[in-house]
Amino acid sequence: MTAELMRPAAAEFLRVAHAVADLSAPTPCAGYDVRGLLNHLLYWGPWLVAAGRREEPPSPSAAEVVTEDWRAALEKQTETLVDVFGTPSAWTGMTALGTTRLPAPVVGDMVLGEFVLHGWDLARASGQELRCAPEAATAVYESAVAMGEQARSMGVYGPAVAVPADAPVLERALGASGRDPRWTRSR
Repeated sequence: MTAELMRPAAAEFLRVAHAVADLSAPTPCAGYDVRGLLNHLLYWGPWLVAAGRREEPPSPSAAEVVTEDWRAALEKQTETLVDVFGTPSAWTGMTALGTTRLPAPVVGDMVLGEFVLHGWDLARASGQELRCAPEAATAVYESAVAMGEQARSMGVYGPAVAVPADAPVLERALGASGRDPRWTRSR
């Protein structure tokens, strides 16, 4: 089911990203301004593609990947991720993310989480709202809860943020991933 959620989540992610104007704006993603978050996305995207295709990962590079044409690069990368993780084979068996072996569905969930969670980060940083389908928010919430402790121990997620049990599922997903759903640029 998560594969079907990929395309609409990616479209919303790109809608938000294309409207970003200030690369120096802070984001709710700890330690990242918009430029840093875009660098993160553009750097790790090829690793996720390689994992979905069961290919060797790209050579590591710490280079700045946000250039004048970052929107086109992000769009192309996002379309590739949707194509790769829109196929059933990307969601079956085991794969590798770099040197780490993982169940393929975990990597697929990571991709959906990148679109939803980082889409929200970019939306908040640029004064927009992320329109997330309830099914996508639920999938991201379930994934964030399932891998939360491990993600926190690896520095991928920050400490969980308490969110009321009756809050919208996107807010619960944000809290489970260490984001404060009430975050605004003025904080």
